[in-house]
Amino acid sequence: MLDKPNIYLIGIGGIGMSALARYFKQSGRKVAGYDRYRSPLCETLEAEGMKIHYEDNISLIPKKFSPEESLIIYTPAIPEDHQELNYFKANSYSLIKRAKVLGEIAQNHRCLAIAGTHGKTTTSTLLAHLFRQADIEVSAFLGGISTNYQSNFWGSKDTDLVIVEADEYDRSFLNLKPNAAAITSTDADHLDIYGEAESLTATFKDFADSVQDFLLLNEDAGLEGALKYGFANQNSFYADNVSVVEHQYHFDLVHPQGRIQDIAMLLPGRHNVENAIAAGALGLRYGLSEEQVKQGLENFKGVKRRFEYHIQQQDLIYIDDYAHHPKEIKALYESVRELYPKRRITAIFQPHLYSRTRDFMDDFAASLSPFDEIILLDLYPARERPIAGVNSSALLEKIDSPNKSLLARQEILSRFSSEKPELVISIGAGDIDQIIGPLKLALLK
Repeated sequence: MLDKPNIYLIGIGGIGMSALARYFKQSGRKVAGYDRYRSPLCETLEAEGMKIHYEDNISLIPKKFSPEESLIIYTPAIPEDHQELNYFKANSYSLIKRAKVLGEIAQNHRCLAIAGTHGKTTTSTLLAHLFRQADIEVSAFLGGISTNYQSNFWGSKDTDLVIVEADEYDRSFLNLKPNAAAITSTDADHLDIYGEAESLTATFKDFADSVQDFLLLNEDAGLEGALKYGFANQNSFYADNVSVVEHQYHFDLVHPQGRIQDIAMLLPGRHNVENAIAAGALGLRYGLSEEQVKQGLENFKGVKRRFEYHIQQQDLIYIDDYAHHPKEIKALYESVRELYPKRRITAIFQPHLYSRTRDFMDDFAASLSPFDEIILLDLYPARERPIAGVNSSALLEKIDSPNKSLLARQEILSRFSSEKPELVISIGAGDIDQIIGPLKLALLK
């Protein structure tokens, strides 16, 4: 099924879908698709030669994309009443979910997978970078845009090694049967899919059981029966001598065969030290030397929207981060506070999904309350319909802070055109990324 000459992706601008689009384009197929709006990523795909439209309209589907010669890829996020999806179903096209496509690609390779409710994008991108900077060919399907390479995919016909971000949403990662994997965390999330946290944990266990050769678990992942990593020295792989020197983390990576001393990471945060330990462990297991791991960890610049600096001046810091779960926000706050202990931190947060905000309302409030000031944007619904009583105003009520407000984007931009914070962070997984450019301009006025 994957050998058809035409590939059409419904939701082509999604981070996982766009990686598949790039894979098929690189393999010589004609690639086209639909998305709801023309994001910068869509613009990049268009520049790479893919035909994309932004209206759910069957007349815009390329005429040459016949049922016999076309494969239609879609995700569970596409609504059931989507006109193009129903057209393809009614006209005998071959349809397949994104997760199954990735599973079929991966089964023909040695697959190294990174799973977890937090940290999987940074860790998988870092692992792929370790091999690439060591001049070892790999293919990589990533859930974020690598700052080093400005892409979420790279591929090679000269390797059997593929690195994938294993997504737990809709149990997608069960389509993979990886040779090796790391699980970074199993904190409750996607309860609209799983119902209960125990169901999510059980699904992670099913994924862990599918790993064929080498399984690595974060010390706090709550799963048993594999090698562990983290900060505790009883782990098989752990960080030792952790320190912060001039806003930079230094640590040793201790592994069963030795110790890699004084790694100086560009990425901030103790959670990123853990991500580095996981990537380094898999790199060592699959043929990298200690020197290659050290060099790769030290020159990794991160992933777009993961603790990404947009202004880094003596008197003004602006950071953007994708955090959209209470645990991620807590880790983000702790990282910023450790790096800048005396700065007043202003956080701008956009809640993502009605269901997630409902399920973790109190946890969100607790994770946001420590910031010196918190500004909320209206909730970003994505694929969901409204839930009564669940909105940014309800969350604001629960935040324990004397400096909290709910503002529109233009109000934020107007305020920061004249008032300069010491350190500001924009946080969230919705369309808050659209404020980055205008906010940077306002702050620099």
